[in-house]
This record gives sequence, C-alpha cells and structure tokens, in this order.
Amino acid sequence: MSNIPACPQCTLENTYPDGDNYVCADCGFEWPIAKAAEDDDATAIIKDANGNVLADGDAVVLIKDLKVKGSSTVLKMGTKVKSIRLVGGDHGVDCKTDSGNFLLKAEFLKKV
Repeated sequence: MSNIPACPQCTLENTYPDGDNYVCADCGFEWPIAKAAEDDDATAIIKDANGNVLADGDAVVLIKDLKVKGSSTVLKMGTKVKSIRLVGGDHGVDCKTDSGNFLLKAEFLKKV
C-alpha cells in the first residue's frame, strides 16, 4: 500500500510527489506535502480490538496483561482506563492509570 494520499479534490488515488507538492494525474490538483502529513495525523482513525472507533475521553479496558518495558510493572487484563487521549505514532493511545502514564496500542484495548 502506498503512503501517497488520495487527491483531496477528486478523491482518486492516482497521485504522485513532485518537488514539495503532491499532484493528481487525473484532475491536475496540487497540494503541499507538508500539509498532507499534518492532515494524516489529525484524521487518523484509531480502532480498538473489536473494531470500534475510539475518541478522546473514551473509557477502555485492557484485554491482555501488558508488561511495561524497563520496569517490573505489569498492567493487568481487565484494568479500566478512563479518559484516554488519542495521539499519533505507533502507540495511538495516551492514558493515565494507577501505575502511571502510558502510551498503549489500541489493539490491546476494548471500548467500554
């Protein structure tokens, strides 16, 4: 799958980079690459283990015991986490538990 986004004007995927811009071969629309990268972070849809779309402020439950790297702490299955915050990157969910603040992957969470 290509990392080049579809055209925001005609929504077709026949686009290519040209210097500092993306260009749509079908309609000729041009838009800056830097703006497209910012839009991807803002419009990324993060889904839980069951495919439910997560949003800021949702409550979730861990579906698996998770070991915390660099620590002897284990986040136990069934732990409820309130008021999550969605962030970009590999670990899409920022949350606060009794054990501290963590960045978690959404694939280990279930929306409550």
